[in-house]
Amino acid sequence: MTLTYAINQRQLLNRVLDYGEIDLSNNASEGNMKAFVTGRKNWLFASRPKGTEANTIWMTIVETAKGSDLDPRRYIEDLLEWIPQLPTFVKPEQLEGYLPWNIETESSRTISA
Repeated sequence: MTLTYAINQRQLLNRVLDYGEIDLSNNASEGNMKAFVTGRKNWLFASRPKGTEANTIWMTIVETAKGSDLDPRRYIEDLLEWIPQLPTFVKPEQLEGYLPWNIETESSRTISA
């Protein structure tokens, strides 16, 4: 069985050999999903779609901050400091500077947008 699987996946497996940047393991992906798996029990009884949507938004913010090498707590604190200072009507492209991957360092207090 295992040999058949490897033969059928040969083209994909060769990519790992051709491109050294590809990780042979999925441990990073598994680790990133741990927060969602742990939270699943907490969300099991979310009785309102809006509550589920809010959880999704918060988890996305937290995990994206982590993926951008930011301290999620510090990033959220900064967002809560920056957002009230924005004009009432903001175009989506004006918010791009506030996305985690556009923050220069963890200790950034200003946005270079």
